[in-house]
Amino acid sequence: MKKLLTSIVALVAVVAAGVAQPRFTYDDILAGKFGQKSVYGLRSMADGEHYTTLEMGVVCRYSYDKRDAGEVLCDTRAAGIEGGVADYTFSADESKIMFRLDSRPLYRRSHFSKYVVYDIASGQIKSVDESADVRYAVFAPAGNKVAFVKDNNIYIRDLEQEFTYQITFDGEWNKIINGLPDWVYEEEWGIGNLLRWSPDGERIAYLRSDESHVKEFSFTKFVTNSPYTEQFSYKYPKAGEQNSFISLHIYNIPDGTTTNVDLGEERDIYVPYFEWTPDGRLYYYHINRLQNHLRVQLLDGQGGQQTIYEEQNDTYVDGISGSMLTFLSDSDRFIVQTEREGWSHLYLSSISKGGLKPITQGEWNVTQLVCATDKKIWYLSTESSPLNKEFYSIDLSGKNKKRLSTEAGTYSISPSVGCRYYISYFSNAQTPNTVTLHKGNGKLVAVLEDNAALKEYIAEIELPEREFFTFTTERGDVLNAYIKKPNDFDENKKYPVLITQYSGPGSQEVNNRWGIGWEDALVQQGYLVVSCDPRGTGFRSAEFKKRTYGIMGRLETEDQISFGKYLATLPYVDAERIGIYGWSFGGFMSLNCILKGADVFKMAISVAPVTSWRYYDSVYTERVNGLPQNNAEGYDEPSPIGYAKNLKGKLLLMHGSADDNVHVQNAFSMAHEFVLAGKQIDMMIFPDDNHSMYPYGHRLIRQKMIDYCLENL
Repeated sequence: MKKLLTSIVALVAVVAAGVAQPRFTYDDILAGKFGQKSVYGLRSMADGEHYTTLEMGVVCRYSYDKRDAGEVLCDTRAAGIEGGVADYTFSADESKIMFRLDSRPLYRRSHFSKYVVYDIASGQIKSVDESADVRYAVFAPAGNKVAFVKDNNIYIRDLEQEFTYQITFDGEWNKIINGLPDWVYEEEWGIGNLLRWSPDGERIAYLRSDESHVKEFSFTKFVTNSPYTEQFSYKYPKAGEQNSFISLHIYNIPDGTTTNVDLGEERDIYVPYFEWTPDGRLYYYHINRLQNHLRVQLLDGQGGQQTIYEEQNDTYVDGISGSMLTFLSDSDRFIVQTEREGWSHLYLSSISKGGLKPITQGEWNVTQLVCATDKKIWYLSTESSPLNKEFYSIDLSGKNKKRLSTEAGTYSISPSVGCRYYISYFSNAQTPNTVTLHKGNGKLVAVLEDNAALKEYIAEIELPEREFFTFTTERGDVLNAYIKKPNDFDENKKYPVLITQYSGPGSQEVNNRWGIGWEDALVQQGYLVVSCDPRGTGFRSAEFKKRTYGIMGRLETEDQISFGKYLATLPYVDAERIGIYGWSFGGFMSLNCILKGADVFKMAISVAPVTSWRYYDSVYTERVNGLPQNNAEGYDEPSPIGYAKNLKGKLLLMHGSADDNVHVQNAFSMAHEFVLAGKQIDMMIFPDDNHSMYPYGHRLIRQKMIDYCLENL
């Protein structure tokens, strides 16, 4: 009955808008008709002349210089390896492959897995550990040992002698973590592990987190095999609350001793990244709580340290990542990617000489350092447009810059060791994923995947493309936007509009890449789908991005309301039928917009929203908003919680009850305010689903949003 009613509503919407029957539906998206083929599991081999792929449990080796049939290095099923392959890595000499099997997710980047090592020559298979409870495992440089983490402790498996020994003993759930990130390090610093072998294989550096004093957050698990619910509790530091106390250690394998690295007297710090130089010296990032002061410290091996890079900012130091520093082979020179001068660029520095020599310059951003040799680097940048990510090479001197990409759009690059070759993944608003193999100078060697069938299909159905434009707010800010129109668009008719946005710090929705989402099904029903990147978003100047510092959400909301008002002036827009949608930060924004722009928006859909930054984690929130103890207004004024009484239009609020990232507390707090204000809303809770509405609701929720738009917009 519900499907019938939905179909009737959809048909009425189509007739009302005066458009033809849709060329595709959301069911077609679910059925994979728009699925892009690609090349998966790509790894460059050590010789820089070959690469491997992983598909359906088979690891194949190919030559870069010609497109050959490939050589199977391991067919896991034929080899007797039981379980689905989640990932694979080679030993340094490439004689062995370690497979991660049948992972059970914990958080976004963490999992429990079984690891096995496959010897390519003999076909022998050895388990790293008999359990499927290993959180992370990594080869020693010689390939004869594997370090792994289980039960928050670090172990070493000797593959030749076939015995395991333990190197930490105090690990305990919700108390002490060795060699792994806590929740907030994993989520906000993008880290999956925190242990590093030295180049000679004699030492292991690892981070220890003491989270025993961090406050716990718990949520209820409803879908159980018991008549009673279960509680899941974990350590989650919210804004202004206590973080884990961290310490950095070096374990010496020959004598079994552990050295503590002196991190200084300040305890409320972050050390998310550390690594060894090519000649075996450890360096680490020391970041203060407000994330506006970064120091990179190098150990000299004699107990001393020196600062090899330092950066401070009035707001925050952005772009901090493990790839912010890249050492060259001499272990003295290194490349720094920083936006300290207002745009993200590459600089050459030296341990012995210091200083920063610009390699790239201009009012555009380097988005990624792809590869570096002692003479040349390869990088992606927005030089042609903030909407594009295109590929260039340049000498370390800053001379002989060359654009290697040939079309405007978005590129992702996988280089060979030594940068002699690279594999390019490209798309733009008109073109699905195209995978090509090139020499380091850009010369095309082979097309690996062109998605010809998909291109033919989207041409056949005349899939609407993103049309890019800019508009200027009443405050004089020029913002990037796009629009998707129905195939039979008639500028003399009036169309309903859905704004889809995220709007978070440093993010970007308006970009020149190919993609299809649930909103495209609405375009087929006679709707305009539009998007706008407000102040605070990324890939423009640092000044544009950091305008929202201390008031996260205020300026972004102003801009999206201005965008709605601008759309209402267009002759082909039905000003009484403008809606807005967002997920996570975008959900926070859609709530703000319908409450603070009640006369602009008829409808809003808010999925898994933050409703108060006091409820969100320390690292993300404090980076942009500072501490709530020092900035109460910046936390409370941009929150939608205080504006429930303003609701006029229709609102759909949805959240997963087991969301470990943005807690369902946010949605319930917002719903409570609507109750107090006497406002009716539509609300759907997805039991035991996480931030992505997985595993239960990830398909249903998108159909729900389509139906809600058809019924209320």
